[in-house]
Amino acid sequence: MKRELPVAIVTGAAQGIGRATARELARDGFAIAVADIERDLAEQSAEELRGEGHTVLAVETDVSRRESVDTLVKTVLEKLGRIDALVNNAGIAGRAAPLLEVTEEDWERMMAVDLKSIYLCCRAALPDMLARRSGAIVNVASIAGKEGNPNMIPYSTAKAGVIGFTKALAKEVAASGVRVNAVAPAVIETSILAQLTPQQVEYMKTKIPLGRLGQPEEVATVIAFLVSSKASFVTGQCYDCSGGRAVY
Repeated sequence: MKRELPVAIVTGAAQGIGRATARELARDGFAIAVADIERDLAEQSAEELRGEGHTVLAVETDVSRRESVDTLVKTVLEKLGRIDALVNNAGIAGRAAPLLEVTEEDWERMMAVDLKSIYLCCRAALPDMLARRSGAIVNVASIAGKEGNPNMIPYSTAKAGVIGFTKALAKEVAASGVRVNAVAPAVIETSILAQLTPQQVEYMKTKIPLGRLGQPEEVATVIAFLVSSKASFVTGQCYDCSGGRAVY
């Protein structure tokens, strides 16, 4: 009998950290649901992994909308049968601006995409995990959520919320066989940097003792560890992938 593959949903998996994570988990033996608002890029990412022999499903998803997230989970359960891992990676950086220039629309957009999405995706995926008393959730936060970046107050606030959400949910479901952790990358060399000014990127780079930007694959390997059985006694944690920027 053919062994049923474990299934991982990776949001924002069309590019950057999400794409690298989808590839890492596929190589670890997971069937992957590539969830992204960019339909064409999601399908392209999925097709590349299929070309390597992996089982991959692309699902257009707006993680800030409950209906879209519910459709994602329903589609995954119908076509792949289960949810063993959820990687909440989708997010935006927003524009770099001092607080007095941050509009209400800027604030609400950031909270919807970078924080509310975590709530929506976890709430939708948890019932299957809890029913099987097994599962792993990894939320992608940021060093900005621990230290705060000037001119990035909405982003820093949302990512701090991701860390707090992770710790609270981990304790809530700890006895149910579901582990919940977060990763906090420093600045990573992805297309999201195009949303920031060169000065903002350089500011963040100067804070990294290793003196360089991180690579998506370096974050993906940490996520893959937290998803795996090798991290079976790890929950409620925020793992830094910061080149030494934060050491607490």
